[in-house]
Amino acid sequence: MKKFKRGEVLTISFSHFAHDVYSSFLAPMLPLLISKLGITLSEAAFLDIARRLPALFNPLFGLMAERRGAKVIVILMPSITAICMSFLGLASSYIVALILLFVAGLSAALYHIPSPVMIKEASGERTGVGMSFFMVGGESARTVGPLLITAGISLWGLDGTYRLVPFGLLASALLFWKLRNFEIRSSFSKKREKGDAKNFLKKYAPFFSVIGGFMLFQSAMKSVLVLYLPVYLTQNGSTLWHAGVSLSVLQFFAVLGTLFSGSYSDKIGRYNMLLISSVISSIFMVLFVFYHGVLLFPLLAVIGFFMFATGPVLLASVQDLNSGMPTFANSIYMSVNFGVGSVVVYIVGKLGDGVGLNETYKIAAGLSFFCIIFVFILKRVQKKG
Repeated sequence: MKKFKRGEVLTISFSHFAHDVYSSFLAPMLPLLISKLGITLSEAAFLDIARRLPALFNPLFGLMAERRGAKVIVILMPSITAICMSFLGLASSYIVALILLFVAGLSAALYHIPSPVMIKEASGERTGVGMSFFMVGGESARTVGPLLITAGISLWGLDGTYRLVPFGLLASALLFWKLRNFEIRSSFSKKREKGDAKNFLKKYAPFFSVIGGFMLFQSAMKSVLVLYLPVYLTQNGSTLWHAGVSLSVLQFFAVLGTLFSGSYSDKIGRYNMLLISSVISSIFMVLFVFYHGVLLFPLLAVIGFFMFATGPVLLASVQDLNSGMPTFANSIYMSVNFGVGSVVVYIVGKLGDGVGLNETYKIAAGLSFFCIIFVFILKRVQKKG
């Protein structure tokens, strides 16, 4: 039985935190960017799509992943993402903002290919626990990130957020120190994974199709809450600080959800964890839309906990496939995740322009219940597999 190597898991999870702190800057900056650049919600959606677009190349990146390249990627990408996202406040035009976000998205796509596989290697037989640690790194970043960028804007203004770059550079320096002797074994021990990508896609197409359907309806809820929450709240009279804190509350409880869901899914099963999370998050999303008021923070806390609890479970399910091509499997998962998310973000933006964000939130709440149906379908597909 392979041992759970806590030190290695924590190091890689910290790299996830260092990278995703900067990836989380866009949503809190969005109300100011919309005003500065004079763009609509649909055009604002393309800012997020530009950040997601490089994920379409994830299968190619997965096939190209090599032993040495994986470690270098994990070390360098936090710096690249930090530079692009911190300079976003200086963007003089919509095109410049799109370019910065595209490069940040390329950095994110490259980072997220090898890192979950490295976590699996370090986790031994406790894959769910390892994935929870890894996801906690990312969700913790999305708790700290909105507060960090909001504080930066308060101190230096939107044009001064470039001053946050040094934190990313220091993170990469620390990762270099911690990972300089780090050896990636097992699935990375060969220069490239051996396997037939065509046969893999044919065999697991039903699995990833169902995962895509689940993500399609969950992404509607995630998009309105993660990307548009600051815009939604400021449009309804909140200050930028209140909106930023609200987003951080959502993300803080997302940390707790990701921390516990992976380990519990090891005990009660992936399917049961997905079903519980989907039911509770959908119900509380409806409550949030119609009754948030003074219950804003408690409702966001419950939604954050259960909505993001599905992340480690889905990642662990992908790694449970035993396909012999774990990196490629993860790259397909990430492509589906980012690809579906991009389409939904644009649709949500168009709806926001057409019927308003308040109505869009109601639609997203209703669509979230379809996730439950796809959980049942997933169970059937896995049994056949």
